[in-house]
Amino acid sequence: MQLLKQDIKYLKGVGPRRAELLGAELGVRTVGDLLRELPYKYIDRSEVHKVCDLQDEMPYVQLRGKIVDFSEEGTGRKQRIRAVFTDGTGYVELIWFAGLRYVRETYKVEREYLLLGKPAIWNGRFSISHPELDKIEPGQEPQQLGLQPLYHTSERMKKAGISSRTMTQLVRTAFDAVGAQALPETLPAYLQEKHRLCSLTYALRTAHFPPSADALPAAMRRLKFEELFFLQLDILRYALGRQQKVRGLRFVRVGNMFNRFYHERLPFELTRAQKRVVREIRRDTGSGAQMNRLLQGDVGSGKTMVAMMACLLAVDNGYQACLMAPTEILAEQHLATLREQLGNLPVRVELLTGIVKGRARREVLEGVADGTVQILVGTHALIEPTVRFANLGLAVIDEQHRFGVKQRAALWNKNARPPHILVMTATPIPRTLAMTVYGDLDVSVIDELPPGRKPIRTIHYYENQTVKLFEGIRYQLSLGRQIYVIYPLIKESEKLSVQFVVQGYADIQKALPQYRVGMVHGQMRPQDKEAAMQAFKRGETHILVSTTVIEVGVNVPNASVMVIQNAERFGLAQLHQLRGRVGRGSEQSYCVLVTKRELSEDTRRRMQIMVETTDGFEIAEEDMKLRGPGDLEGTQQSGMPFDLKVANVVRDADLMVEARHAAAAVLQADPEQALPQNAPLWQRLDELKTDRKNFSAIS
Repeated sequence: MQLLKQDIKYLKGVGPRRAELLGAELGVRTVGDLLRELPYKYIDRSEVHKVCDLQDEMPYVQLRGKIVDFSEEGTGRKQRIRAVFTDGTGYVELIWFAGLRYVRETYKVEREYLLLGKPAIWNGRFSISHPELDKIEPGQEPQQLGLQPLYHTSERMKKAGISSRTMTQLVRTAFDAVGAQALPETLPAYLQEKHRLCSLTYALRTAHFPPSADALPAAMRRLKFEELFFLQLDILRYALGRQQKVRGLRFVRVGNMFNRFYHERLPFELTRAQKRVVREIRRDTGSGAQMNRLLQGDVGSGKTMVAMMACLLAVDNGYQACLMAPTEILAEQHLATLREQLGNLPVRVELLTGIVKGRARREVLEGVADGTVQILVGTHALIEPTVRFANLGLAVIDEQHRFGVKQRAALWNKNARPPHILVMTATPIPRTLAMTVYGDLDVSVIDELPPGRKPIRTIHYYENQTVKLFEGIRYQLSLGRQIYVIYPLIKESEKLSVQFVVQGYADIQKALPQYRVGMVHGQMRPQDKEAAMQAFKRGETHILVSTTVIEVGVNVPNASVMVIQNAERFGLAQLHQLRGRVGRGSEQSYCVLVTKRELSEDTRRRMQIMVETTDGFEIAEEDMKLRGPGDLEGTQQSGMPFDLKVANVVRDADLMVEARHAAAAVLQADPEQALPQNAPLWQRLDELKTDRKNFSAIS
């Protein structure tokens, strides 16, 4: 249907200026785009309230009455119009800050109106800002309006006179232009029938103008399914194409280095989960296809050990491996761990970060180029153009959400044939989110802790329970343990964050004068920060007072207590990450969440979840329910091919699974995209695709 592709400026009531705004603010550039710009909620206009029945915090209400007085005040930008509205049972003030000329010319005293607005109490009286008013002609009854759609509008749109009501009128004009014609289908009939989906025409008309609340669920289910289906189809099509086009390096054998490490150097028996993941990596790297595997596991679950064994597989097959970490301290920690675990095995492991300079740097780069450096550990320095590998076979990316997609792509291109990719995260990703963000990666999960580790006990204290808190801290210090005390990073003020830490440092020094206290915060010089962390690691300081910079970094098995001050300022995922800094030895460890006493319901729920469970995946699911998928760390740079406008990966998890199965079945039956019945489907997918490169293979 050509009308759907028509420039929106030619639709009656739009024109060039409004078209420019609709494109810039909403991405609406064609009539088809407009029909896909759905309401974000609906107001039930079937009931008319009385002014005397108004209550604070009521949603939108309808009133029927008259304006009995107008007044204007202020000048220039501070000009406003006030009116008094009554229905005979009481009075409510109406106020307008914009569109004043329209108000003056349109609304009249003593004329009857049907009013729609959101009441609020101001100076002890009810007022409604920018109400909608529909004139009621004498002797006429207003029509029953039912559900009224509300559309997203920006401040720029409102200033240009494009309100939610304007959007409603434009959508109605577009449907009038379509007339009785059916909109072109995007899903084949067999899919609609199998998944019990209504037609696209019915779904869109109903979503914009629902005849009743009961009609909405079927329409929204169709639109959500379609959105999730095309998302999954794109991800799976991309994965299939990559498997067909990208030949992987083949690791054909388990050789001397791997076997000697496994039999001579392994410090403890691998958990069943670790063994399972090693088998999965072994199968991937030997298949002839490129491995793209996401390895999830809580802090301390043994991901680094699995990564080391994967690196030895590469070395045994004549390839190099690299491990990229987000911070210098974490890279150095990985280097120390690898060298300690490998012992006297003849494997050359080197470090490349910003602090490796001069002759040492030249020697590392030469070794990487001639292949004598077999495992290179580093930060984003690994992706610099000066780093040229002789034969990179495996790239391991730790805490992958800390890297942008361009950085990861640069690492992927470090070999003529792309290396195998293993990305690791200690931030558990809920299953439904993993199906979108990492939908084309194979996922491995380490869901066991190594033997001897005890689950961390989590305690919630209020800020007036400091005596109890310090009793526990003193007892742990008397046992020779070490303590973290974390303060939040205050986004509004870095100075305030530093004040929190500095004040906390002083308070702890005063309360525990016999113990040495270290401090780390963002305004310190990098070398001073590093020195403070290393002193804590060596046991020279007993307590480390810090902002969240230690969330990823120091591994101190002797640290048994994590105190998180103002814990209400942290999200669940970050609290869980911080808690994972302790519990790395065989002794019982504790995490103490300190909050103010007055907490919102959501915050109280977060504290309760932390106390009740140490399961990272359970916490991730709860975090997504509380905060929504878009807030989760790392998801904004995920490389998703297009945004979800209607569906929600939390609320619509079951529909997501159904859509994925449907997309997989289509690809299996039509891998060449040649079946006539699927032509509309592939056409729609191509329309949805953006022009940005899809980096999801290496996310």
